[in-house]
Amino acid sequence: MQSVRIETVETFVVAMPLVAVFSSGGKSKNVTKGVVVKITASDGSYGISSVDPSTRAVFPDRAEDIAATVREKITPAVLGMSPTNINRLSDIMGSLQDIQIGARAAVEMAAIELTCRRLGISLCDFLGGAVSDHVAFNGWVGELPAEDAALDAARWAKAGFQSLKIKIGGDVDADIQRVQAVRAAVGKAVNLRMDANEQYSVQDAIRLCDAIKDCDMQLFEQPVPRDDLAGLAEIRRVGGISVMADESISDHASLLKVIEADCADLVKFGIAQAGGIMPAVRMMATAEAAGLKVVMGHGFGLDMSTMAEIMVGASSSNILTGLECVGPLKVKDTVSQTRLDISSGSLKVPDGAGLAMDLDMEKLAEYTIQ
Repeated sequence: MQSVRIETVETFVVAMPLVAVFSSGGKSKNVTKGVVVKITASDGSYGISSVDPSTRAVFPDRAEDIAATVREKITPAVLGMSPTNINRLSDIMGSLQDIQIGARAAVEMAAIELTCRRLGISLCDFLGGAVSDHVAFNGWVGELPAEDAALDAARWAKAGFQSLKIKIGGDVDADIQRVQAVRAAVGKAVNLRMDANEQYSVQDAIRLCDAIKDCDMQLFEQPVPRDDLAGLAEIRRVGGISVMADESISDHASLLKVIEADCADLVKFGIAQAGGIMPAVRMMATAEAAGLKVVMGHGFGLDMSTMAEIMVGASSSNILTGLECVGPLKVKDTVSQTRLDISSGSLKVPDGAGLAMDLDMEKLAEYTIQ
């Protein structure tokens, strides 16, 4: 392959309106922010990426912070380097001080996407190929009254979704009613997950598990605060429902702590939270070696970050069916030329080069705020 160098790294902070107000973990929003990065090489080839701020980050991780880090710290360090030497780029970024993990992920993802375009292969093929031609997605039910939650769940099931996540954590009794109503509405054919976003005590989590033991729940996501690994382990031991660590996973080191604490049956992370595509692949391998299934994705995201997680998820048989990278269902528009449609609950894994999509520069300009 002809030797090329990085000539420009363009960074955009995007504010995308949501289709509704979304509430989770006691917080609500009607706009989601993300960062789009485009790397252009000396031969005119380019790669694109997008990342979303993480609530798990050690350093401030607003979209504006990620963009500033890419512009002020990473870009000066990588200009003139080969965009196809991903390991060297990662080492350079790793040597910089106070770098948001999302900023590293954005640049690494764009460099890999550029490499894939130059090779004429998809990201999935770059990672060894898809283990299945199609991927399935996980729908969600918010913290709604039981009757409304049941109606919402029935709509997801009718659309074709075979797994759903129920948001809980506000009130134990209301949560019990919501879970029971959803199970009654969708029957036994749909897998149900529940996510407390760290809002439960150990005692309340165990009480919930006991009350819904007949609901055949697939997993219980992050019932207690992220640092309470002993509490997670107790719920796993007593509750009778598989426990998934989410907010407890912020990087590879925290994954190892979860494994050592023996406090989870599954772990969840996305590419940005892992620090990039290759770190995510390494974390997936570590989880598999420890006997833990992986749930891939995050709740919000633009089409590029979603497609990257689709392709990474499709490359492993240890990914739990029902990806949680469902951002395109929550946003009103897109900054890519073709909107990613996952409304049927499944998608054929694309085989186009890179992420098999491109930026719509007019839409990008419309939603760019910085």
